[in-house]
Amino acid sequence: MTSPAVIKTQHIGAAGELLVQYQLLKYGIDSARLTTDSGIDLVMYVPGTKVAATIQVKSVLVPKSQQPGGKPIFGLNFPDTCQAQWLAGADLSRDHVWLIRTDHARQMAQQHRPNGIRALYWYINSSERTGVAYAEADLDPYRMPVVAAHLLAGESVIADGDS
Repeated sequence: MTSPAVIKTQHIGAAGELLVQYQLLKYGIDSARLTTDSGIDLVMYVPGTKVAATIQVKSVLVPKSQQPGGKPIFGLNFPDTCQAQWLAGADLSRDHVWLIRTDHARQMAQQHRPNGIRALYWYINSSERTGVAYAEADLDPYRMPVVAAHLLAGESVIADGDS
């Protein structure tokens, strides 16, 4: 009998990038992985536009609770100095992808740590907020199918009521 494979952080990151690429491709949006470790993981090209946009991908194999018996949470920790135009969150356990403009993610982030890291997080499978964490339903406007439709239509991807 063989032991189960150990999935390393590097594999989780690569799988997240591929999941984002796959979902972009499903909507006819081309993208390419970058091989440098510059904080930019992908470049996407939306048909009808004349510019490429950069994406930093944050991946989670399985969202976990912050405390025993608590609700699972999905979080994006990203540097305040993030140079990518977009921040993508990839939940590998459910094949879910969220795509948020980085400047908007900075505004939405609940934590601004002294070390320059921002944290944006939400409870999965939830429609009600608990404390400062968003409910997953709050992030529905940033799910890949919604964002891709807006991008392809040339529309803004910031949801009504968001600032």
